Amino acid sequence: MQNYDFKAIEEKWQRVWEENKSFKVGRDSELKKYYLLEMFPYPSGRIHMGHVRNYAIGDALARFKRMQGYNVLHPLGWDAFGMPAENAAIKNRSHPATWTFENIRTMREQIKRLGFSYDWDREIATCRPEYYRWNQWCFLRFMEKGLVYRKNATVNWCEACQTVLANEQVVDERCWRCDGEVLQKEQEGWFLKITAYAERLLEGLETLRGSWPEQVLTMQKNWIGKSLGAEVDFEVEGHAGETLRIFTTRPDTLYGATFMVLAPEHPLTAQLSRGTGQEKEVDAFLARVARQDKIARTSETAEKEGVFTGTHAINPLTGSAIPIWTANFVLMDYGTGAIMSVPAHDPRDHEFAKKYQLPIIQVIQPPEGQPQEPELAFTGEGTLTGSGPFSGLPSGEGRKKIIEHLEEKKIGQAAINYRLRDWGVSRQRYWGTPIPVVHCAACGIVPVPDEELPVRLPTEAQLGEKGRSPLPDLPGFRETPCPRCAAPARRETDTLDTFVCSSWYFDRFTSPRNEHEPFAREEADYWMPVDQYIGGIEHAILHLLYSRFFHQVFRDLGLLKSPEPFAHLLTQGMVIKDGAKMSKSKGNVVDPDEIINAYGADTARLFILFAAPPVKDLEWSDQGVEGCSRFLKRVWRIFHEFLDDIRTARPPEAGAPLARELAELRRRTHITIKRVTDDIQTRMQFNTAIAAIMELINQLYTLREGWDEQKKQPGATFAVREALDTTITLLAPFAPHIAAEMAGQLGREENTSWPACDPQLLVADELLIVLQVNGKVRQKITVDANINEADLKAQALADPKIAEFIQGKTLKKVIVVPKKLVNIVAQ
Repeated sequence: MQNYDFKAIEEKWQRVWEENKSFKVGRDSELKKYYLLEMFPYPSGRIHMGHVRNYAIGDALARFKRMQGYNVLHPLGWDAFGMPAENAAIKNRSHPATWTFENIRTMREQIKRLGFSYDWDREIATCRPEYYRWNQWCFLRFMEKGLVYRKNATVNWCEACQTVLANEQVVDERCWRCDGEVLQKEQEGWFLKITAYAERLLEGLETLRGSWPEQVLTMQKNWIGKSLGAEVDFEVEGHAGETLRIFTTRPDTLYGATFMVLAPEHPLTAQLSRGTGQEKEVDAFLARVARQDKIARTSETAEKEGVFTGTHAINPLTGSAIPIWTANFVLMDYGTGAIMSVPAHDPRDHEFAKKYQLPIIQVIQPPEGQPQEPELAFTGEGTLTGSGPFSGLPSGEGRKKIIEHLEEKKIGQAAINYRLRDWGVSRQRYWGTPIPVVHCAACGIVPVPDEELPVRLPTEAQLGEKGRSPLPDLPGFRETPCPRCAAPARRETDTLDTFVCSSWYFDRFTSPRNEHEPFAREEADYWMPVDQYIGGIEHAILHLLYSRFFHQVFRDLGLLKSPEPFAHLLTQGMVIKDGAKMSKSKGNVVDPDEIINAYGADTARLFILFAAPPVKDLEWSDQGVEGCSRFLKRVWRIFHEFLDDIRTARPPEAGAPLARELAELRRRTHITIKRVTDDIQTRMQFNTAIAAIMELINQLYTLREGWDEQKKQPGATFAVREALDTTITLLAPFAPHIAAEMAGQLGREENTSWPACDPQLLVADELLIVLQVNGKVRQKITVDANINEADLKAQALADPKIAEFIQGKTLKKVIVVPKKLVNIVAQ
């Protein structure tokens, strides 16, 4: 028998696949398409087992779909721009371009060693001009559509990374990439108007229900944060014509508004204190708050601090003058930067009012019988009280009637507010897509013409101290003639957020060598949406939300027709070792090359898919890897033990009877086909699919005893060949190299079609029934599958072994669990 030389087998088949371009794909109107994509990696080093898990899940599904007859697009590329690659290059004292391309070469070789079925002719790297040219093209189209603007804003600044961060890139007050402290800073920059698509992004989530994880849908819904309510104008006392507009979700509590609060950054905050005697106190407070982190100061646990501005506003419903305060818990970039405070019905306002001894007026009466804590704000629904003509109305009706009154009096209106903020895309870093605009003293901001794209990143530039971008200091890059008037002008030196690159790369894969447009409409309409997208839950908001935004804009621009970019989403669990997520910093990383060298790629793939369901965290186990290696050796061994006898096996004549063991083997074969098909296609549970294959192999091993005689029986060699042939095919998505090798040795082509189960063979002719006496197993018998309950009881009681156990006892009852067991109760 041949030894299982995994190294030779895997090298052979990887060479065959590469030479034959086995996974190259194109449009085919005769075939149903299937676009399978794993989130592309940052080329920041070597791949780790987290990568392997992501790609093994995708490759198993891609191979399965190909064998089912689908036209499968399965590409891979590199998310090569941005801070991750640049920070790694700085740490390793290398140029970002050198570091990135060296890593791409290394990671590509590692991935190819695992035998993943990628169409490498479609490989892209976002740091290449032929890709980022289209980032710039997209920016200009967004600009033409009114979705790009430039403004001065308080931004999140990471000192370690020397750049601005989007709100979504700040996690627990720290940088999403380097974990460094995030500060607030005034900075001019470019923004994409994602808020213009807030409602459509929200509506689109409903179409994804059932095909995306509920957790991801909830995270995006909460991030968009739609609130229904009203905008209300409060006149500022003593300032003719000056009003403060607030947004509230509870207009039914307007009669209980006893003070107002402005964000420290609100343009009126300092102005309203002038000449009131509160100037110094307000100015000192504003200076102190300016040094505070926005996220920290607005957290639930942060101390609520504020000062009176010295000015009052007029409550538009009561006509009463109420004090205007400024406080640290109100932000300028949410709502209007001004709020009405109703301390009786808002916990934060209640805490603030108690601290500064401000009036608390209850205007919502809790439902009858519902207790109310006198020291707590009542935030629920109830009945309006102390609310003039609206008293006695339920909260819901009160909101409606008060909004109608506000609109009638032209002092307010129904409104919708969103938590979502526009996407700040300016980055003060070198390694990114140059923003294609020019600043001209005469013409202002001028877009770079399409025919001058790409604006190339100068690869000879060297990073400054702390990774500071060299672009502002490079005359050859910075200085350029104005595209409109030809006068000397200045090129924009900020680069685009790396998430721009990853917000449409899946579209580029549909026609990655297109030199005339970002992607061809006919290719995008054939392949998009991605049928199955696979990646980590950490991308639920950033990447997935931005990608959906880009896709909606592309649709409006007439570039494609699909409403959403990803039809189905799977968020795989992490790979855990020693109780923590694998990471270099924790020193618990397992290098895939070590596993491949010791056990082979098929073992690595099989373990990563067998150890846990895809959506669950996977605990690394060296013993588990060894176990998967032993299983593949068992498959190889049993295959070769039977091989000579089954090469020329033919099906038995129709209706020819089979020995019980052979009939059961055929039944087990077709049960396995059904289980594996359902586990992959319906449940995407690769671990249980592999377990089913293991059970079939165990059954084949039981036939070894007495095979020399049994193989002479009619249909024996066919039943075994069918079982082994099926095993090879079902194993192919998980361990493709060994499966391809065994298929060749069996005298057929590599595994190209998925088997179908015969429903008639799923039904057992006989059943194994467990016999119990007083709940303890005492015997097992084989009975006809169609036996009735009375006969089954009789056969159980007549069994000699059971008769011994109940001899001399009184029979109380006989319990039958159909098709499983008989329990005899005797005393």
